[in-house]
Amino acid sequence: MNCIASSSSLSGSISVPGSKSHTIRACLLAALAEGTSIIYNPLPSADCLSALRCITEIGARVEKPEDGKSWVIHGAGKDIHLPDNVIDVGNSGSVLYFLSPIAATFSGWSIFTGDESIRTRPVKHLTQALEQLGATTHISRPDVDAPPLLVRGPIHAGKVVTDGGLSQYISGLMMAAARIQGCLEIELTNPKEVPYLDMTRMWLESLGIPVQMSRDYKHISVSGPHSISAFERTIPSDWEAVAFPLVAAILTDSCITIKHIDGSGSQGDEAIVGVLQSVGACLEWDKEKEELKVYGGLHAQKSFPPKNGVAGRLSAEHLPNKTLRINCSGFPDAVPALSVAACFIEGTTVIEDIAVCRKKETDRIAVMKKELTKLGAVVEDGSDYLVIHGHSPLTASGEANPDFALHGGIVESYDDHRVAMSLAVMGLALKEEVVVRDAECCAVSFPDFFKAMRGIGAGFDLQD
Repeated sequence: MNCIASSSSLSGSISVPGSKSHTIRACLLAALAEGTSIIYNPLPSADCLSALRCITEIGARVEKPEDGKSWVIHGAGKDIHLPDNVIDVGNSGSVLYFLSPIAATFSGWSIFTGDESIRTRPVKHLTQALEQLGATTHISRPDVDAPPLLVRGPIHAGKVVTDGGLSQYISGLMMAAARIQGCLEIELTNPKEVPYLDMTRMWLESLGIPVQMSRDYKHISVSGPHSISAFERTIPSDWEAVAFPLVAAILTDSCITIKHIDGSGSQGDEAIVGVLQSVGACLEWDKEKEELKVYGGLHAQKSFPPKNGVAGRLSAEHLPNKTLRINCSGFPDAVPALSVAACFIEGTTVIEDIAVCRKKETDRIAVMKKELTKLGAVVEDGSDYLVIHGHSPLTASGEANPDFALHGGIVESYDDHRVAMSLAVMGLALKEEVVVRDAECCAVSFPDFFKAMRGIGAGFDLQD
């Protein structure tokens, strides 16, 4: 399916789905628990449905009421067991990296695979960590650092020293520690994506599992075994999904309200608000009402006083060296959306410390450079950064900017949901249409993305 995105003004209210990161953690921990857990407002995306399917292989039982507002998970508890079958995680790196350490607590072999994208995702960092704890591992294809992956346990308590540049397998080890006799110590030499480690810590502590974590995230310890009791939780809204209507609105003549915004601080991607405000985005976040109001273009000019030029004009001109520097190590999934926004910011934007983005569903650094360049952007890349030399459509005095040269075109999604949504959003802010190929992949994290965005006026035409 292709998405044809055309120039639009947005208005009204939009709600984003529940957090994928929270939903998958809830599913895995409910599977470990004794008794019946209820998860409210789960994200019914492809990745989360993969989590539901996979936990049944270790003894959990799942019910999905017809109203779609909750999932009921009957935990495996003391009857949890070695997977009954090969674990196919679909497109979910989180399920792969979370569940494989848990499976390594069993005696016997577990086999993990997934779709074409998963079969390119690195796993040696995971296997090396598990082997330090007594596991035996095997990557099925010689010279290919990716699933299919075989893991044989059981692992034991002890100390593991690992890089930590990818956070997901560290979260998996923390969850697995609840099933191990003794203390599991994790020493990270280069911790990244640390808000996700905080999220896992918060989940474990809420279920009675104490976690020790140093301020620099280099030392983590979890002692077990701990029996997990069933729970009821409401999944907060997904900040990773908030980025798309947020960026769409600030780039267009729009005024929207994004509802049910998570203000708990458990998701690192909320940092995008401060980043965009620093270059002039007009945003109002009411944490009590759980609402984020976003103004762009003419609506920003009507509602806000001028600041560093026309209200709502995005510019880094007042920042040191006329450069916006964004360290995205804590929220790397925002990189595609932020790189689109950067194309409309007057000045230079440096998005840095993002080497992990080369190991996501695609090499997002290379992909975003290639596709944004097709649309007229000036982009440089390095091993762990993107540099975007952007221009606002308006000068500081409010006139059309002759240096603004972005245009429409045909771009590829590479079956990466965040790439697809980011490029579709970009098309809403250009005079010429942007065609995003293979846009159905948006369902991985935001199943009703096009419907929800159309509800606030987005010009998305979907064609088979």
